[in-house]
Amino acid sequence: MPITLYRDTTFTLNGLVESIRKGELALPEIQRPFVWKGAKVRDLFDSMYKGFPVGTLLLWATGAVQSRSIGTERKESPPRLLIVDGQQRLTSLYAVLTGAEIIRKDYSTGCIRIAFSPVEQKFEVLNPAIEKDASYIPDITELWRAFRPTSKRFFERLRAQRNGELTDDEETRMEEAIDRVRDLQHYPFKTVELDATVDEALVAEIFVRINSEGVQLNQADFILTLMSVFDEKGRKELEAFSRGAKLPSKTGPSPYNHFFEPAPDQLLRVAVGLAFRRGRLEHVYSLLRGKDLETGQFSLDRRDGQFSRLNEAQDYALDLTNWHEFLRSLHRAGFRSARMITSENAIIYTYALYLIGRRDFGVERERLRDTIGRWFFMGHTTGRYTSSPESAFEADVNRLRGLPAGDADAFCAALEIQIETVFTGDYWTISLPNRLATSGGKSPAGMAHWAALNLLDAEVLLSVDKVSSRLDPALAVVRDVERHHLFPKKYLEEIDITDSTATNQIANMAFVDWPDNAAIGKQAPSSYWPAFATRLSPERLKRHMYWHALPHGWEQLDYDSFLEKRRRKIADVIRAGFGTLSLAGRDDGVDAPARSTPDLIAAGESVNVEFKSTSRWNVRANQVDKRMEHVIVKTIAGFMNAEGGTLLVGVVDDGSVLGLEADYATLGSKGNRDGYELFLTQLLETYLSGTVGRLVQVTFEAIDGKDVCRIGVAASARAVFARPLDGKEHSEFWARIGNSTLSPSFFARAPLQPVKLSGRSALSLNGISMVNARQSN
Repeated sequence: MPITLYRDTTFTLNGLVESIRKGELALPEIQRPFVWKGAKVRDLFDSMYKGFPVGTLLLWATGAVQSRSIGTERKESPPRLLIVDGQQRLTSLYAVLTGAEIIRKDYSTGCIRIAFSPVEQKFEVLNPAIEKDASYIPDITELWRAFRPTSKRFFERLRAQRNGELTDDEETRMEEAIDRVRDLQHYPFKTVELDATVDEALVAEIFVRINSEGVQLNQADFILTLMSVFDEKGRKELEAFSRGAKLPSKTGPSPYNHFFEPAPDQLLRVAVGLAFRRGRLEHVYSLLRGKDLETGQFSLDRRDGQFSRLNEAQDYALDLTNWHEFLRSLHRAGFRSARMITSENAIIYTYALYLIGRRDFGVERERLRDTIGRWFFMGHTTGRYTSSPESAFEADVNRLRGLPAGDADAFCAALEIQIETVFTGDYWTISLPNRLATSGGKSPAGMAHWAALNLLDAEVLLSVDKVSSRLDPALAVVRDVERHHLFPKKYLEEIDITDSTATNQIANMAFVDWPDNAAIGKQAPSSYWPAFATRLSPERLKRHMYWHALPHGWEQLDYDSFLEKRRRKIADVIRAGFGTLSLAGRDDGVDAPARSTPDLIAAGESVNVEFKSTSRWNVRANQVDKRMEHVIVKTIAGFMNAEGGTLLVGVVDDGSVLGLEADYATLGSKGNRDGYELFLTQLLETYLSGTVGRLVQVTFEAIDGKDVCRIGVAASARAVFARPLDGKEHSEFWARIGNSTLSPSFFARAPLQPVKLSGRSALSLNGISMVNARQSN
């Protein structure tokens, strides 16, 4: 007979609620906080009302471990049963049936209020409109507190709303519906009860196995579960730090800041990045259990050693001096508050790099602040950690492997190489203006402009106030951070431009000290601007027009021309702002020297750099292969649909130089640089949608006597599609995610969400906008 560690039992809902109220039924520390939204609670009651099964509960018959109660009130008894699986359901049911406050993931407390309509027999999350609607019982909690008065009050309100018109049949049907809701207290729950002999480590394993079957928990949750068993102090420290980051402290230093309220799982990622130099958590869970990833063997000593390593890193990450010194790097980069942050991942992974630089490479704080400030500006502006953030971070820390410990110069140089690889001349002049072609209120490119204005100490347009004062959370009020339309919306309506995605373009918005929007009304810029401009001296007006990226004579331009020209000038301002972050203090926006091809090869492949051995010749098959050409096409399309990049042809994945001789030989008499460039141009014109010529620059360089083709690719404002190798008419979408160019099958599996981009319909997938995705080649 197999050994069983459980028995089946059945509880009524009322019995479970009463056990929770007394404290006999509680939560083990392995459980995560309550995270359900009101709609999930509503759906749970709807399923029970309709008699549907709502899942089995898993309980554990022990009180010998650390636990916490459901709700905020004091309990009468110590726990006898702990909830291993079913916490969200039971917490929801307990809160609604008793009206008790619960503690949410953000450590706030509150009640869950669900309304019920006996008329339509449906549940809803309570809101002000439903509360006023007499066809609803606003809070079904009252049905278990005072059933008859609640029912009576409902019918009185409904009759008053209907002027007394309520038939006996209607009243009977609604009374039955109300009775059914109240009778949910007798709803039967099937439970599986784990034996008291099961220890906490095994319960944690069961918990992980149950939840790994679905998508409810992620790898960070599993690691936090392990910490509850083997490092309870460490988990509580993560939670305490998260709570402390939410409100200013009145008693001394705290994690509180204006940028970010980190959750325990986010802080865990920082500690894991520092301890193990890993972004992907899939293997960290096994490491912390003591598993040898090569042999598959488990060891208690190994487990203890890995936890010790994590503890040390976590202590360093939660050190308030390190935390606030890092936040000064964000301030150094021109960012002032959460309003300017579009990616919390950018903060998390940049903090991990900061700690690695400080602890493992001994970078002096002032120098590290500058380097990390530049890195954050680059990573946040380009969305480096938006899609596949774990892969992107792991690629970043992999470039640090092999660097001498304590070598501050090597660490800073490794980061600078990546920054310059991303921020190329084409990025500033083509990719970034394209990224500004949006009406998104929190576009990364738009926030980069705000940061640049702070870095340049810019004044509000037509004002002596600094932009930085409008964005400083300690000084600003809501109205101060509002921007205004340079081409007024009412004027644009008069010329038939009404779509908000067109009128609210980033390039039409500015920090302006207008006397009153009403004073402008429907006036064209050519009417109101000359009078406003006389407020400033010619010198100050020139500076204001530079800071706020206003083209000369902008007020006379048509709207589309104005947007295009201003985007380019905004990109110039962002570039100049970023220039102030250089270690040399350069603030004139002068071009940084382009990374040489040998430097790119030495840095290795990344999200912006790809190596290909050949474009026509299959080295393994020793013959011409059209599939090699298709690889070139999809890689270039992938760069265009992301943030641009550089493709080096004639370089093997490991960085060794193969050269172009084999490809040259396939071109016959045109087997030279000119012929090869012509071949590439024709290839892209044939297989890529739209006009892409200006987005691609082809150059050649001899390295060790062998030709390498360098293809610089800028990001496209419109989605670029590739014709498939089979020649069929359907189009393929490729995009650069992390270090890979993802295939159409990936996008077919992922959900597409409708969005707007520059006034055109589009689809958004994993942070990538795909305009007119149904077009063919």
